[in-house]
Amino acid sequence: MLLTIDVGNTHTVLGLFDGEEIVEHWRISTDARRTADELAVLLNGLMGMHPLLGEELGDGIDGIAICATVPSVLHELREVTRRYYGDVPAVLVEPGVKTGVPILTDNPKEVGADRIINSVAAIELYGGPAIVVDFGTATTFDAVTARGEYAGGAIAPGIEISVEALGVKGAQLRKIELTRPRSVIGKNTVEAMQSGILYGFAGQVDGVVGRMARELVGPTGDPDDVTVIATGGLAPMVLGESTVIDEHEPWLTLIGLRMVYERNVSRN
Repeated sequence: MLLTIDVGNTHTVLGLFDGEEIVEHWRISTDARRTADELAVLLNGLMGMHPLLGEELGDGIDGIAICATVPSVLHELREVTRRYYGDVPAVLVEPGVKTGVPILTDNPKEVGADRIINSVAAIELYGGPAIVVDFGTATTFDAVTARGEYAGGAIAPGIEISVEALGVKGAQLRKIELTRPRSVIGKNTVEAMQSGILYGFAGQVDGVVGRMARELVGPTGDPDDVTVIATGGLAPMVLGESTVIDEHEPWLTLIGLRMVYERNVSRN
């Protein structure tokens, strides 16, 4: 089976694939202070509970694919693959790894690996043109052309960052639960904050995606031809309020990692 690991700034998501099917997944906090040995213990504890895997670390794993937005964690995971999975083919997504997606930005090396991986999966699953909206620590918008090229994107503060900022900077505000309020017009401070966050982000998504779609198709194209895919841990919050999201794929990055692994590891 293939172990996929997507390291974000706040959370790390792991997925276990049996062929093209994801059979298990885990979400843990990202901690840049964890050493390779600590990560190995954590992986052993998680995977040791799965009935399809053996009791020893690495039993049942025949491939690993990793992307990370936190360089220090990527460094430690590289050591994990070397020390604890030495006989298992591993693909760490970084410059030089074959993705099959041309990158049309000014400096392709500065584009986050997860954003390229999301584009790989979007092209394969839905075709282009497409826009991926990833609701994570940041809310990222990534545009894919009809030819399957990564055109660029936009980055906005994420939902949780915005909630924390309100709680820290607002003298009479506090951190709130991220849930749908009773109405758009809040009847108390908590509901007013929930309304501003939820409907404000839904409006942001609709506005940015609308403008991006028009740029993707050009003056003679139809923006409705652009497929909009939502992913990320906080996507379910906005799905019911945004008017532009066509598809929700919570495992988009893990699926993309599987695809990139298959493109880089020959199967004899």
